[in-house]
Amino acid sequence: MRWTDEWKKLVLMAAVFLACFYLPVGTHRFDNAVVEAFELVKWYAREHVLLCLIPAFFIAGAIAVFVSQASVMKYLGARANKALAYGVASVSGTVLAVCSCTVLPLFAGIYRMGAGLGPATAFLYSGPAINVLAVVLTARVLGFEMGVARAAGAVVFSVVIGVSMHLVFRREEEAKAAAQAAMPEPETKRPLWKNALYFAVMVGILVFANWGKPAEATGAWAALHGAKWIVTSLFAAALGVMLIFWFEVAWWKTAATAVSVAVLALLFPGRPLVPFAAGVVGISIFTSTGGGETSEWFSSTWGFAKQILPLLLMGVLVAGALLGRVGHEGLIPSSWVARAVGGNSLSANFFASFAGAFMYFATLTEVPILQGLIGSGMGKGPALALLLAGPALSLPNMLVIRSILGTRKTVVFVSLVIAMATLSGMLYGAIAR
Repeated sequence: MRWTDEWKKLVLMAAVFLACFYLPVGTHRFDNAVVEAFELVKWYAREHVLLCLIPAFFIAGAIAVFVSQASVMKYLGARANKALAYGVASVSGTVLAVCSCTVLPLFAGIYRMGAGLGPATAFLYSGPAINVLAVVLTARVLGFEMGVARAAGAVVFSVVIGVSMHLVFRREEEAKAAAQAAMPEPETKRPLWKNALYFAVMVGILVFANWGKPAEATGAWAALHGAKWIVTSLFAAALGVMLIFWFEVAWWKTAATAVSVAVLALLFPGRPLVPFAAGVVGISIFTSTGGGETSEWFSSTWGFAKQILPLLLMGVLVAGALLGRVGHEGLIPSSWVARAVGGNSLSANFFASFAGAFMYFATLTEVPILQGLIGSGMGKGPALALLLAGPALSLPNMLVIRSILGTRKTVVFVSLVIAMATLSGMLYGAIAR
C-alpha cells in the first residue's frame, strides 16, 4: 500500500514537471491568455465586488440574523405552499438586477435558513436570468421574438428546474420537512413590516448602485441612470435612520459615517466608488464593534464573504484565461465557438448551452456577445440556448454552488440547466426558421 502511494506521488511530480517543461511561455496565445485572466479579475474587482457582492453579502448576513427561520420556511421551506414558493422564487429576477455571482450570497442565505431545495434553486436560476433590463435590451437588439422567448423560457425554466431538483432529492427534502415541522415558533423582535422595509432599502442600494447605462440617452431608463447615485444615497440615508431607531446603533456612529461619505463625495466628484467604499467601511466598523444583533449581522456577512469571494475570484481568473474578455482572445479561440454554434442542430444547441454555462457574463454583456455571434452565423436556437444557460451559470458560480450544495446537487443543477437550454434552443430554432 505504501509503495502504491509513493508511485502516485511520483506520477504527480512527473506530470507537474512535464507541464512546467513544456509550458508554452512566449507564444502569443498563452501570454495573451495570462494577461486576459488578470485583466478580467481586475475588471471584476472594480465593477462587481464593491458595488454588487458586498451589498449582497450584507443582505445575506441580514437574512441569517434578522429574518426568522420560521418565516423563510413558511414561504420557501420544504413544507411551504408550492404554488406560492415557486411563484415567488421564479419572478425574483424582475426585482434583483444581479449577475450569476451576485445572487450567490442571497441564495446561500435563504437556503441555510431553511428554504426548500426546489424553491432555493428556482431562485438561484431566476435571480440573474429574469433581469427586466436585460430582457428589454434583448428584445430591442436581437428582436422582439427573442426577448419574449428569453423571458418566458427563464420563468418556466426556474420552476421546472426547481421542481426537478426537489423530485431528484425528494428523500432529503422529506426529511427536512419532517425536521422543520418539529421546530418551535421563534420569537420575533420587530414586526414584519419593519424587516420588509429594512430589506427593501438594502435591495434598493444594490439595484440602483448597479443600474446600467442604457443604449439611448433619453427615456425613463436613462433618467434613472442619471439619478442613480442620488437614489442610492437616499436609500443609504434611510438605512442609517433604521439602524439608529430600530436596531439601536449609536447615532453618532451613523452620523460619522454619513459625514465621511458626504465629504468624500465632494472631494472626489465623478468617482462614486470612493464615498461608496467609505460607507462600506463605516458600516462594517460600527456593526462589528456594536455588539448584539448588529455584531451578529457583521459576523454572518463576513462568513459569507470568506466562503464565496475567494472561489469567485479564482473562477473568474480561470474563465479569463480560457475565454478572455468581451472582444479579446483567451486560450480558446473565439472562431472555434463561432463555428460550433452555427445552424440549429442538436450539437450546436448543446455546445451553446454548455459553453454558456461555463462562461462568465456580467449583467447585460451577453447581448452584445450574442449580437456578434449571430453576425458570424450563429443560429437562433443556439442563441436562445446561450441566453438561457449563460447569465444564470458560470464557472465561478459553480465553484460556490458546490461549496453550498455539495457536488451531487451541483452536478444535477448544472445538468438540468444545460439540458433545458438545449431543448429550448432546439424547439425555438425549429419554430423561428
